[in-house]
Amino acid sequence: MKVLVTGSSGFIGSHLVNSLISNGHIVMGIDLVSPIDKYEGNYVFHQCDILDFDRLIEGFDNFQPECVIHLAARTDLDENAELIVDYNVNIDGVKNIVVASQKTDSVKRCIYTSTQLVCRPGYAPKDSTDWQPHTLYGESKVLGEKIIHNNDDTNVSWCIVRPTTVWGPGMNEHYQRFIRMVESGRYFHVGDKLLHKSYGYVGNVAHQLLRIMSAPSENIHRRVFYLADYEPLSLKKWVDMLSDELGSGDIITIPIILARLGALVGDVVNKLGFSSFPFNTFRLQNVLTEYQVNTDDTEEICGDLPYDTELGVEATVKWYKSLK
Repeated sequence: MKVLVTGSSGFIGSHLVNSLISNGHIVMGIDLVSPIDKYEGNYVFHQCDILDFDRLIEGFDNFQPECVIHLAARTDLDENAELIVDYNVNIDGVKNIVVASQKTDSVKRCIYTSTQLVCRPGYAPKDSTDWQPHTLYGESKVLGEKIIHNNDDTNVSWCIVRPTTVWGPGMNEHYQRFIRMVESGRYFHVGDKLLHKSYGYVGNVAHQLLRIMSAPSENIHRRVFYLADYEPLSLKKWVDMLSDELGSGDIITIPIILARLGALVGDVVNKLGFSSFPFNTFRLQNVLTEYQVNTDDTEEICGDLPYDTELGVEATVKWYKSLK
């Protein structure tokens, strides 16, 4: 199958492209930056800002994809940004992908990537259009989902996927800093309660995207799928596994009240202009909130996943050590 992937040079995108090529598909990658990997096989790269519709449709016209997997997005959590201006790639960028797909007769399927953050942590949506974002990023993704729903095309089967927290080799600098904190002993657990969250190892997420791409149209059309490992994982267990693989020893645990005081200090430091300070009330609340999603529909389509947590941790630490 000829598959066009936007955001192909990114974290999930690079893993997906490798999986597609390994499975015999012909791939066009679209991204602002060239890929780091030198792919062997049927791959062509089209450098493009998806907000530039003329350049985007040129790629569609030249490649004539059968399936489009849209990953390109701005994904940071900047609450000082302007929604329509700074997160426009998640809004008008989505609209451009929708229009380009509808204008390209070869396209039979589109998979649009959104995020679990279209709903705040701890909120269980009643249906796929029950949105409750608590960040500008989440709000921008809600607007993107609305564009998809409002521009339905009976000639193209489509679905929306919502990744949870995705981890693994190739994670961005934010997560690399997190691993460095674990490695150096500067990370700490907060309280004794095991808080379970839905995480997705990147190899499993790539597998899920391939399975959704290959599923019968009637099984995926107009549906929403969460991309995550099926068993929620406690943050404490996951960090302990990382620490063991890194050889960093036991992680200390501090009382919640002490953590709250530290978070307040972090809030002050952030307001003074030191935005990179890693601990504040927002992040502490995320740590203390269970965030699980329903993956039953995803499991029905995608079946068993190829990687367990132990394999994922081993591969992630091996990659992390290779960066040194």
